[in-house]
Amino acid sequence: MGIVSRFLMVFKAKASSALDRAEDPRQLVDYAYAQQQELLYRTKRGLVEVATSKVQLTQQCDKLRSGIPRLESQARRALKAGREDLARIALERKQTIVVELEQLDIQVAEVAEDQTRLTRTEQQLAARLDEFRTRRDVISARYTAAQASVRASEAFGGVSGEFAELSMALGRAVEKTDRMQARARAVGSLVDDGTLALPGQGTDMVEVELLKETVAITVEDELSALKAEVVSEEPPLALSSGA
Repeated sequence: MGIVSRFLMVFKAKASSALDRAEDPRQLVDYAYAQQQELLYRTKRGLVEVATSKVQLTQQCDKLRSGIPRLESQARRALKAGREDLARIALERKQTIVVELEQLDIQVAEVAEDQTRLTRTEQQLAARLDEFRTRRDVISARYTAAQASVRASEAFGGVSGEFAELSMALGRAVEKTDRMQARARAVGSLVDDGTLALPGQGTDMVEVELLKETVAITVEDELSALKAEVVSEEPPLALSSGA
């Protein structure tokens, strides 16, 4: 396949895809329905014209037939008057009318057949149009529902994406909070153990322990001194009378 052929194939494929996205099935079925309506209208109009022609031909036949008795009467009166030539003329006119009536009868029969055929066609088209209208409504309703579903899905997809981002951000916040709490507990434990001194305290563990020992010794010394004072302040016990 040449470069030009490939280019044309790709172009046609893209054009077909773009056309498929641009086409609205509801517009297509509406157009098809309008075309069928136009066809039914033209059929009805043709039926009216055929019926009108039939009426006109029938009226013409009736008019010609009504003239036959008059021509026969003229031929009879002409013979009575001894005018055979006039009688012949009247009979010739009658014969001309008879031939013309035969042709008109044939035309009337043909027009009647056309009327019957068009009437049947009009009925079939009307039935098809009713059926197509129902199908058009169903297709339009289905397409509208599908379109609404697609739009809702697309909107939900966008919202889901936002929720996913929010969930990730919330997860990061929770993780960061957990790390901060763990760090706080660790720092508190170090402070309690004396490993980590609070502000204002030394950072040497030996000094901290020596300070504790000094405090303990001082407390014991003060406690011993206090006991001695309490004992010296107690009165001496009285001697018994028999001593």
